[in-house]
Amino acid sequence: MSAFVDEFMAKVKADNPCEPEFHQAVQEVVESLEPVLEKNPKYREAKVLERIAEPERVILFRVPWVDDKGEVQINKGYRVEMNSAIGPYKGGLRFHPSVYLGLLKFLAFEQVFKNSLTTLPMGGGKGGSNFDPKGKSDLEVMRFTQSFMTELSRHIGDRTDIPAGDIGVGGREIGFMFGQYKRIRNEFVGVLTGKGIEFGGSLIRPEATGYGAVYFAAEMLATCDQTLEGKTCLVSGSGNVAQYAIEKILDLGGKPLTFSDSGGYIYDEAGIDREKHAFLLELKNVKRGRVSEYADKYPGAVYTPVDAARDHNPLWAHKADCAFPCATQNEINAKDAHNLISNGVYLVSEGANMPTVPVGVELFVEKKILYGPGKAANAGGVATSGLEQSQNSLRLSWSREEVDARLHGIMKSIHQQCVDAAAAYGMDGNYVAGANIAGFLKVANAMMAQGVV
Repeated sequence: MSAFVDEFMAKVKADNPCEPEFHQAVQEVVESLEPVLEKNPKYREAKVLERIAEPERVILFRVPWVDDKGEVQINKGYRVEMNSAIGPYKGGLRFHPSVYLGLLKFLAFEQVFKNSLTTLPMGGGKGGSNFDPKGKSDLEVMRFTQSFMTELSRHIGDRTDIPAGDIGVGGREIGFMFGQYKRIRNEFVGVLTGKGIEFGGSLIRPEATGYGAVYFAAEMLATCDQTLEGKTCLVSGSGNVAQYAIEKILDLGGKPLTFSDSGGYIYDEAGIDREKHAFLLELKNVKRGRVSEYADKYPGAVYTPVDAARDHNPLWAHKADCAFPCATQNEINAKDAHNLISNGVYLVSEGANMPTVPVGVELFVEKKILYGPGKAANAGGVATSGLEQSQNSLRLSWSREEVDARLHGIMKSIHQQCVDAAAAYGMDGNYVAGANIAGFLKVANAMMAQGVV
């Protein structure tokens, strides 16, 4: 690293102690932007990067609620409003025991660049709670989300901050929160995205992140005159992102082989076809079951439970052409990255946020595989949230085909921005640098125009 990067990161770590995910995200961006700052010293003089790395506002609150046994429970609630230079704050809410401030700052920081790449007028934010919806009844989830929204409603609005879903926050949770916001504020506005179709949601929104990651992969393959037809694909996760990545892989002629949850993963050598995919959707979205049940239904599939003693995830050790990490941050460690390369994978398109550790990213870039980082490859979700906002403002509902076409167009645009930005700074084919540079420039120029605020 250069003296500038060392000095910058030393200050970030001193100002934000014990937040390793945030440090990791900032360092990756700073390293990519060094040539931009050298060429454009005005950004350094105005300390634009220092301002981007500092949230405009952090909101922390308690969330008291009553469980089905009548016992009072207390969780933490957060909203990190990172940057609003190009539009109102936009980013998901995550409900998971791992949620803490540093994790949300990393996600909000990434969101700033991701939203910039979409070409839509959206700033970056993120929020959530250490509440775990897993194993909770619908009534418990409702009581928690109503309490959460009672406080959050003070800080959000359709022209201020528009949250969406993330891990642990699906249609059920969004519905409960929207109802509580409407009840408290006495207004029906598009304050949340990911809503049900009946009350202002957009077609394709649940599918958008997974679809987008696959569209981005298809654009990367097109640079080599290839398509997804016949490609074998490893997918992690089994939530919305993974489910619809699998669906779009099938649409484009690929052969998905895997998916996972916190208990373990499925490897189906015969491939996950339409019938098996429908079973997965029913299993996770309706029954809220575990992926191990897939192996009971389809004996040809192999279920491997998680083993904390392992130094790698065997899901990434199968022979394949493409990989779509769609579960969570840092799920591909250094050994996993080596296993992917050694087993023939030459394309990685990230459906999750920062799922690859820095050493793995360096390996992918060094080996010059087609590697789409999350801030570019998984931007389809927030892009379609932006399209939902547009429909809410217009009081219109677009058809499935129109939303999908707009999503596809946005992913093509994001891919082209990454390619062009990387080439402009002599790093052809480096999607990490391209995404960081293209995302930064739009936000930085807006900040420069608006003064020191």
